[in-house]
Amino acid sequence: MSSALRITPTQLTPAVGVPSWIETGSESLIQCLASIRYGLLLVDETGRQILCTEPAYRLLDALGLSRDAAPPLRGRLRALLALAQSSRREVFRNLRRSRVDGVSTVFELIDGARAIQIELQPVPGTGWAAIIEDVSVRRTAEAEAAAMASLDPLTGLPNRLMLRDRLDEALARLDRTGEGCALLLIDLDRFKPVNDTLGHPVGDALLRMVADRLRSAVRPTDTVARIGGDEFVVLQTGVRTSADTLPLARRVVDLIGRTYMLDGHLLTIGASVGAALAPADGVDADRLLKVADLALYRAKLDGRGTFRFFEPEMDARMQARRRLELDLRQALARREFQLHYQPQLNLESNRLTGCEALLRWRHPERGMISPLDFIPLAEEIGLIVPIGEWVIRQACRDAVTWPAPISIAVNVSPAQFKSERLVETIMSALAGSGLPAHRLEIEITEGVLLHESERTLQILQRLRALGVRVSMDDFGTGYSSLSYLRSFPFDKIKIDRSFVSDLSVKPGGDAIIRAIAGLGKSLGMTTVAEGVETADQMQRIRSEGCTDVQGYLISRPVPADDLMKLLTEHTAQA
Repeated sequence: MSSALRITPTQLTPAVGVPSWIETGSESLIQCLASIRYGLLLVDETGRQILCTEPAYRLLDALGLSRDAAPPLRGRLRALLALAQSSRREVFRNLRRSRVDGVSTVFELIDGARAIQIELQPVPGTGWAAIIEDVSVRRTAEAEAAAMASLDPLTGLPNRLMLRDRLDEALARLDRTGEGCALLLIDLDRFKPVNDTLGHPVGDALLRMVADRLRSAVRPTDTVARIGGDEFVVLQTGVRTSADTLPLARRVVDLIGRTYMLDGHLLTIGASVGAALAPADGVDADRLLKVADLALYRAKLDGRGTFRFFEPEMDARMQARRRLELDLRQALARREFQLHYQPQLNLESNRLTGCEALLRWRHPERGMISPLDFIPLAEEIGLIVPIGEWVIRQACRDAVTWPAPISIAVNVSPAQFKSERLVETIMSALAGSGLPAHRLEIEITEGVLLHESERTLQILQRLRALGVRVSMDDFGTGYSSLSYLRSFPFDKIKIDRSFVSDLSVKPGGDAIIRAIAGLGKSLGMTTVAEGVETADQMQRIRSEGCTDVQGYLISRPVPADDLMKLLTEHTAQA
């Protein structure tokens, strides 16, 4: 019998119907068992060896149990059995019980780069079976997979999973030693336009450069992680007060805000940073992430490209915002929105020529809520499109009851222009109300034309083909008004109220209004001065050549019922 396999004949009896070559002690059986890659060890209930393959001998040697030296095999097995029933680590150094699967017990020996697994399982009425296997390659592959699962594949930085582990470790140190830490949540400003205009490969390369700059800004004990598309986190350790984190926050904003040279492009982005400190702002990972996000939100509200530390009142403001958001989501269904209308006066005929629809929200508990408080929120959470559709339909229903040819002007946001339904909504509103298309006026700001201008111009051309009029609102507050006037023949230019209010306090206001009025006249466009509140402003605007005015001097915004009375009175006076 080969020395590679030891079998006790009385313990192995072939089953009925098996191939004839499977016989006790046959060379075929020996070769078959010897070909198994893991070691197999069988003993009876007294610990007497029944079978031990050569791989089993080699792996037992790796455990420091030479087959030629004491202890004998029975001692080896008894030592394993004892370890299966207790925590006697002195039996095998570095041997640990990894798990219990049913009735079997699994051990692993970790010795340097080598890992050997031993599984012991009782065989009723026979004894014990031990499977001994070298799992070094498997454990290495598992370790590499675990490492890859904890890293961001694009930048090589720790991902959200590893960040959470590092944060938990930092908070554990805080509990043991009192060593504090800081969490800096970083959001890139103006990154999306880079991705949209230059493509994702350039965007990805830019993210890698940002990652390198962040690595250079921190100490080896700190952690830089990427947790989203353009979101990064820095975990700073060894923090006592905010003074320890303040230089890092400034350094991050400065480094990311410096110009990047990439594929021949000079790129400029920025960073908004929200910081939270432990233990001052919390000792729980979820709490720190939450308050750092609140601080980041505040940094964005304050103009971006800056940093903010968490303050308790931020949480109160955010809770109030969330309550407002919940109420806003229900306001349309509850019919809490109203339209007020502000008339426009033609200076030549001294007649009211149209009205602008202004959205109001009458909250059942808070009363009238300013549009400045809920319109930006509606745009942020995606409700401006359904709300805007309601405004268009309701404005058309109200305007059809007014004396002809008074028109209705409705503001349309950039988000509505991105919707595929804008033109269809307007067509449906006109058809459903019976309002002639030429009495509807769509007001847009330069923000509508700033992105996707080709598509926006196509939509404007479709509206013009329907007979709907188009005006540019807040003219003069952007950077490209003149080029926009060349790209589309607007029917009306509305001069921003800031120029009107500056007439009596700043020099040059008359000249600006005169220039805009002259431009409108040369292009055949009506010019409306907004925010006219005094007779002096009215006279000066008239003298500068504007064709129409709108403001408190003519009328404050009024509900639809009051507007009918106003229109009747003004018609009688004219």
